[in-house]
Amino acid sequence: MHGRIRAQLLKGTTTLLVLTVLRDGELYGYEIAQRIRGRSGGAFAPGEGSLYPALHALEADGALEASWRDSDRGPRRRYYKITKSGLAMLAEHSHEWAAFSQGMARAVEGN
Repeated sequence: MHGRIRAQLLKGTTTLLVLTVLRDGELYGYEIAQRIRGRSGGAFAPGEGSLYPALHALEADGALEASWRDSDRGPRRRYYKITKSGLAMLAEHSHEWAAFSQGMARAVEGN
């Protein structure tokens, strides 16, 4: 995969990406974005305009819990962790994504 994926193709994937990286442990916003960027080889680079609204929506839905913590470098940071509800949501989104991507691959490949 070269370069960044077009924004239109990424709509709806932010939730799956956020939940996936938070499955491994608590992170604050910038770390979440960096982890997504790193895991995707730079193909996915969520900006503040998409990441923070997704984090707030997931928190409101009960998929994430958040807490403020002091930082030894700069301002306090808001850390996010996945809940049991978030793990269930991740499983559902992962299943949906697998079905979508397999169907898309078949359609593109002509099989």
